[in-house]
Amino acid sequence: MPSKQKNLVIVESPSKAKTIEKYLGRNYHVVASLGHVRDLPKSQMGIDFDHDYEPKYISIRGKGPVIKDLKKEAKKAKRVYLAADPDREGEAIAWHVSHLLGLDSEDKNRVVFNEITKDTVKQAFKSPRSIDMNLVDAQQARRVLDRIVGYSISPILWAKVKKGLSAGRVQSIALKLVIEREKSIKKFIPEEYWSIESTFKHDKDVFNANFYGLDNKKTELKNNDQVKEVLSRVDKNEDFIVEKVSKKERKRLPAAPFTTSSLQQEANRRLNYKTRKTMMVAQQLYEGINLGRKEGTVGLITYMRTDSKRISKIAQTEASDFIHEEYGEPFAAVKKRQDKNQEGAQDAHEAIRPSSVFRTPKSLKDILSRDQYRLYELIWSRFVASQMTPAVYDTMAVDLTQNGVKFRANGSKMKFAGYRKVYQSTAESNKKDNILPELVEGDKAKLQANNPAQHFTQPPARFTEASLVKALEENGVGRPSTYAPTIDTIQRRYYVKLNGKSFEPTELGEIVDELIQNYFPDIVNIDFTAHLEDELDEIEEGKENWVKVVDSYYKPFAKELESAESKIEKVQIKDEPAGMDCDICGAPMVIKMGRYGKFYACSRFPDCRNTKPIVKEIGVVCPKCKKGQVIERKSKKNRIFYGCSRYPDCDFVSWDKPIGRDCPKDGHYLVEKKVKGGRQIICPNGDYEEDIQK
Repeated sequence: MPSKQKNLVIVESPSKAKTIEKYLGRNYHVVASLGHVRDLPKSQMGIDFDHDYEPKYISIRGKGPVIKDLKKEAKKAKRVYLAADPDREGEAIAWHVSHLLGLDSEDKNRVVFNEITKDTVKQAFKSPRSIDMNLVDAQQARRVLDRIVGYSISPILWAKVKKGLSAGRVQSIALKLVIEREKSIKKFIPEEYWSIESTFKHDKDVFNANFYGLDNKKTELKNNDQVKEVLSRVDKNEDFIVEKVSKKERKRLPAAPFTTSSLQQEANRRLNYKTRKTMMVAQQLYEGINLGRKEGTVGLITYMRTDSKRISKIAQTEASDFIHEEYGEPFAAVKKRQDKNQEGAQDAHEAIRPSSVFRTPKSLKDILSRDQYRLYELIWSRFVASQMTPAVYDTMAVDLTQNGVKFRANGSKMKFAGYRKVYQSTAESNKKDNILPELVEGDKAKLQANNPAQHFTQPPARFTEASLVKALEENGVGRPSTYAPTIDTIQRRYYVKLNGKSFEPTELGEIVDELIQNYFPDIVNIDFTAHLEDELDEIEEGKENWVKVVDSYYKPFAKELESAESKIEKVQIKDEPAGMDCDICGAPMVIKMGRYGKFYACSRFPDCRNTKPIVKEIGVVCPKCKKGQVIERKSKKNRIFYGCSRYPDCDFVSWDKPIGRDCPKDGHYLVEKKVKGGRQIICPNGDYEEDIQK
């Protein structure tokens, strides 16, 4: 008797396939395409410019066995369903698979779901739809434009600068942002300013207040002479009078649930995850984790590529039930929030949230890996907090005056925790209550001490992964799925490098950026690129034709390309004399630019292949051997540490920077260490420390 035919379901990944097959039961067989099965060829442009930019798709190399298996399974299946991810890329994968299997594009065989849970998946299979060609066309337009830009500019970079370089729409903007920030830092001129923090006493209570102004006007202190003038007006023997006391109740609303961008930013700040790692772990949580016999494999979060802050009514109701049960009625928000999306957001999916709020991080701690647990806890707590009541604070502002000199003390005390019982943002977690004594207008306070401090304005901070993602999103460049690969690409090409957590442009990055700025200005025009993203959205909504959009961008680019090929001169990255001889053959050493920065090499290359890394001396003799110099090195994770130049003969190593002085207590070497609020000189071997003078 022949075996009963099954329905075939095709998804992208094996882990997703396992999860869904368990939900659908014995009449369904679920297999994975392992991502895309067709793409543009790597060896050529693959675009037919004479026939409406028609892409020349081919089967991806190495996918032959996968495609063969898909065809075999489809041939014997009762019906084929395409259940790739619910976005443009997923729709394109479904379309390519449909083409290879010879399926009718009008058939209702496309199944989409925002979360991989039993009820959601089963419900989705009750109402399949046909492939949405608007989504496919939006993906094709992006793919074709990116191929045209990349495969047109990259060969020019290879010929004029060096091999292995690339250019792309979004990566060129990201590089430009990093370089412009670096230019701003170099141009920045610090300005001096001063503050006066003073200690006051009222009865037995001691509190701090800051100088506010003179003669009822807010006054800035720009130099020490102005500070002296203020202090000269203060009579230490005379009391300050409490002139004004303002008490208010302030509410702080919880943050919205995560979008892709805000998740990447907070995971980078709080968990120190790179954007690529965040998306990889989130994908695991979305596709399904085996929770044991009782529940089996379950997708723990909703789809993680989204720019929407919207939450379904079912999820809101479940969260309300959980909060009432776990924390009590005062913590559950009565009014359902309506968060405004970022301008230009597609709003195709919900915000990122747990598939069930009743699966608490604590209940899953023994099941999830450390990385999975930390990210799930972040997503879960942010979502639960978003459905809770505001935190309430009692705030107090006190003005104290004497002889026209005004000081102001600000205090706050949490009255009701609200959402903060569950979640605090990175910024909030650093803030503590500052409780002032009960003061009323007319009270007197005695000045105890003045603490004038000199400060200098700081340049803008370099971009971290978190702030670069935020900048790309704010400028409307790229979409949630593009941020992680974009940041990864500019690092792999060595256009930027990480110094600690901050991006710095490399010399190579600056050369490439200048060339693109000069010859392809539209590529690095933020408004131009952001407008393209809007047009891709309009293609998705069926309001624009993808061929017309590609044509409107290609024609001006083609003119720039023609001009660039004839005008760009070869960039000579000249070798610099190193000022030393090769210790193998005696020829002069030179400084070369390599894929990962500059290095020493023998000038007789390739006859002599001697190379050495360039190390930075800090001007301190090694505290261990007293012979070598302390040099700055980098670990495999790009973290700076300090070691002896005589390594391996001397194994001195320190994460903190030695300063060339010995501890006055025990003679051990001292180091400069980063601490909260600044830097200190400390003894690693004892309890000696001193603040670094500003």
